[in-house]
Amino acid sequence: MEKSEKKGVIDTWIDKHRSLYAAATRHDFVVSIRDGSVDLSSFKTWLGQDYLFVRGFVPFVANVLIRAGKESGETSDMEVVLGGLASLNDEIEWFKSEGSKWGVDFSTVVAQKANQEYSRFLEALMSSEVEYSVVMTAFWAIEAVYQESFAHCLGDGNKTPAELIGACNRWGNDGFRQYCLSVKNIAERCLENASREALVEAEDVLVRVLEHEVAFWEMSRGGQ
Repeated sequence: MEKSEKKGVIDTWIDKHRSLYAAATRHDFVVSIRDGSVDLSSFKTWLGQDYLFVRGFVPFVANVLIRAGKESGETSDMEVVLGGLASLNDEIEWFKSEGSKWGVDFSTVVAQKANQEYSRFLEALMSSEVEYSVVMTAFWAIEAVYQESFAHCLGDGNKTPAELIGACNRWGNDGFRQYCLSVKNIAERCLENASREALVEAEDVLVRVLEHEVAFWEMSRGGQ
């Protein structure tokens, strides 16, 4: 009998927090896009808020890039993160184009509570006192939630409105899935060698990312 492959630290945590992970990746807002019942005003709210979030996400990823160059010991880490940072320029341009398309004036959008709290969380992770393994775990989780959420909207049997297919494909495409897997592999490697204290912190940070993602989806639906 073949020996089963050992489950990684992240997958073990995902299993442990399965209900929260499902809440983040199969939120009612995401499901409403997939089944075609989405309130387009909610989509516009999400668009404006996520544009602001992404602009704040850029410094976070830049910080991850610096730490990858200094602390990882693997040159490939920096290359993976650099690819993600470079793609954010295209992402911001995409948001601007979508804003014009949907009549959302980003200059008038004010960050709501859930957005502000998520941004403060990211700023705290940029502290040099936070272990590299913890930062990489958070980085993977932030990217993976969007990849899984929007890939779901493109899956078999979807009724995603034609005008939202482009948005779903931005994060739901296979190239982004492969990128997320590369980030996950980096995080896993780091966690395998992390101290007990770092592992506890990394799991807590993973949970907090998922909670922030749920709150962000809720905000988009007018929940806060």
